Amino acid sequence: MTPFRSAAAAAALVLSLPSAAAATGLEIDIAGAAEGTVTIDLFEDVAPQHVAQITALAEEGAYDGVVFHRVIDGFMAQTGDVQFGRIEGGDMSMAGTGGSDRDDLPAEFSDRSFDRGTVGMARSSDPNSANSQFFIMFAPAPHLDGQYTVVGEVTGGMDVVDAIKRGEGRNGAVVGEPDVMTDVRITE
Repeated sequence: MTPFRSAAAAAALVLSLPSAAAATGLEIDIAGAAEGTVTIDLFEDVAPQHVAQITALAEEGAYDGVVFHRVIDGFMAQTGDVQFGRIEGGDMSMAGTGGSDRDDLPAEFSDRSFDRGTVGMARSSDPNSANSQFFIMFAPAPHLDGQYTVVGEVTGGMDVVDAIKRGEGRNGAVVGEPDVMTDVRITE
């Protein structure tokens, strides 16, 4: 996975995903310690390339069956590793290190704060390395402001997010059976 080499390449991603432009949110069914549906409004005006990538992956069904691999109490729950984070056929020892077969994205930092319920894109130390993984905040984390791309916010089901199984392993890794996104749908 390599970052885009130009703004034109990044714009081509958005233009190549016409249905993503109409998407305004996600509905995520979660099973495990947490049971229920989470509704997320996506911020196309704040992070258009990231929203296009997330909605394209959701349309493909890439997020269905992907676990919450890193969950830190009082901080956030991370998911979206479509490469290694699958409940069926995934490699849980590698969960959190993969992405998708799509290009990594250039950062779309904004002045949006990482408050409770904010959805942000996970990345490596390279600001331009976000791909498919995202996280949902349990509590405000102002130290993330301007350092990670904000893509949306939870508008329903925060009680379901609060019930996601916490990680007990290194750096919040979920041990045993992690909670899973069973179905991820685009809402308009």
